[in-house]
Amino acid sequence: MMSSTKMIILKSCDGEIFEVEEAVAVKMQMIKYMIDDDCVDTTIPIANATGKILSKVIEYCKSHSEAAKTSQDDLKDFDANFIKVDHKTLLDLIMAANFLNVESLLDLTCQGASNLIEKMTVEEVRKFFNIQNDFTPEEEEEIRKESAWAFE
Repeated sequence: MMSSTKMIILKSCDGEIFEVEEAVAVKMQMIKYMIDDDCVDTTIPIANATGKILSKVIEYCKSHSEAAKTSQDDLKDFDANFIKVDHKTLLDLIMAANFLNVESLLDLTCQGASNLIEKMTVEEVRKFFNIQNDFTPEEEEEIRKESAWAFE
């Protein structure tokens, strides 16, 4: 007898297809809303996530959808290991978690980024996030004076 588990098909921006159990897919609020509004009949394109990133988001959602069967310690270990990725992947996960509205993943990845940058200089943070400095040296000096507490 066939299982009646409903599958949702997601397609990454680079064309990878993922069949995901509905119970896992609804951890992504954007997908849940689409299902609730009866907007899902075929494949759902995920415009801002590559297959690599979407597979990680699905892995996270699957792990957290099975949270009732998992000890809190195991889930904390999973989360701690999950964000041990290079900074580009971490930033891509933040963007995907935000786009797909996976609040717990967004919290986790933002905390991971915060932990990485908390000891960095302004210049290192700019490099980390690929931010161009558009201040003149004079403007930057004025900001440093006005907000000295932020640079301690």
